[in-house]
Amino acid sequence: MSPDVQPLGAFLVLLAAIYVLFLGPLWFAVRRQWVHRSTAAFWVFISPWVFGFLLFTVGPMAYSLVLSFFDWNLIDPPSFTGLDNYTEAASDPLVAKAVQVTLTYAALSVPLQVALSLGVALLMNVRVRGIHVFRTIWYLPSLVTGVAQVVLFLWVFNPGYGLLNGVLRVFGIEGPAWFADPGWALPAVVIMSLWTVGGNMVIYLAGLQDVPTELYEAAHLDGAGAVRRFWSITLPQISPVIFFNVITGLIGAMQTFTQGYVVTQAGGGPSHSLLFFVLYLYQNAFEYFRMGYASALAWILLVMILLLTALIFRGSAFWVYYESTRPKEARFARAK
Repeated sequence: MSPDVQPLGAFLVLLAAIYVLFLGPLWFAVRRQWVHRSTAAFWVFISPWVFGFLLFTVGPMAYSLVLSFFDWNLIDPPSFTGLDNYTEAASDPLVAKAVQVTLTYAALSVPLQVALSLGVALLMNVRVRGIHVFRTIWYLPSLVTGVAQVVLFLWVFNPGYGLLNGVLRVFGIEGPAWFADPGWALPAVVIMSLWTVGGNMVIYLAGLQDVPTELYEAAHLDGAGAVRRFWSITLPQISPVIFFNVITGLIGAMQTFTQGYVVTQAGGGPSHSLLFFVLYLYQNAFEYFRMGYASALAWILLVMILLLTALIFRGSAFWVYYESTRPKEARFARAK
C-alpha cells in the first residue's frame, strides 16, 4: 500500500472493526429478543452520526482536556505541568483583554440582532403583494458570511474610499478610520454582525405566524391598540423563539473569530481592539505553538459559555411564556 493512502486504510480498518464490535452484540440481542428489531434498526441508522460524534467531537474534546495539563510545542514530547496553564491564563493580561473584547461584542451585538431581526420579521409578516420577494431580499445577505463578508466590509469601512464614509461625506460628516481606529474597530464589527439578521428573521417570522389569530381578534374587540396587542400577545407568544435566538446568538458571539482574524491580517484592529478570545486561542495554538495553553483557553471559554447560558436559562423563568403558564408560574412549575 502506498504511504499516502496508509492513514486512510488504517482509518477504514478501524471503522470496520468498530462496526463489527457494534453490530455483533446488537444482532445477538435481536436474536435473543432482548432488543426489538425496530430499535436495532434505529441504532444502525444513527450509528454513523454517533461514531462520527464520538470520534471527531468527543474524542478531540477529551484529548484537549488532557493536553491542557501539558506543555507541548508540536515538536518536543509533551511535558506535564499540572494547573500551570490555567494559573497563567488567570494572570495573562491578554486573556483579560480578550474576555473584555468578547463580552463587549456579545453584549452589543446580540441585543441589536434580536431587536433588528424581530422588527424586520414584524414588517415581513404583513400580507401584501410581493412580500415573498422582500423576505427573500432580506434573507439573501445571510448567505454571504465568513471571510467573504469581512472582505466586503473592509471596503465598506475603508476610511478613504469606503461606501459608509462616502455617504457620511454627503451630509458633511467626516467618518472615522473604523478598523484602523482602536475606538471604532469593535463598533464596526458590531455593525457588521447586523448583516446576517435575515436568518433570525425567518425564525421570528415562523413564530409570528404561529400566534393564534383569535387572540388578536379578542384583543381588538376589547379595544386593545396595536402597541398593547404587541406587548400583551405577540411578545409573550414568541418569547420561546426570542429565548432560542438569544441563546444561539450568545454562543455564536462568544466564538467570534473570523472578523478579528481577517481584519487583523489586513492591518486593522490596533491595540488589540479586536482580540477576540478564540482569536487569542488560535494565536497561541498555531502561531506560538503552545498547544497546552491553547487547550486550557478552550476549556476556559467553554466554562464561560456554560455559565452565561445557565444564567440566561435561570432568568428565562421570569419572561419566557410556555403554553398555559405565565413566566413566574413556569419557574415554580419546574421546581416541583
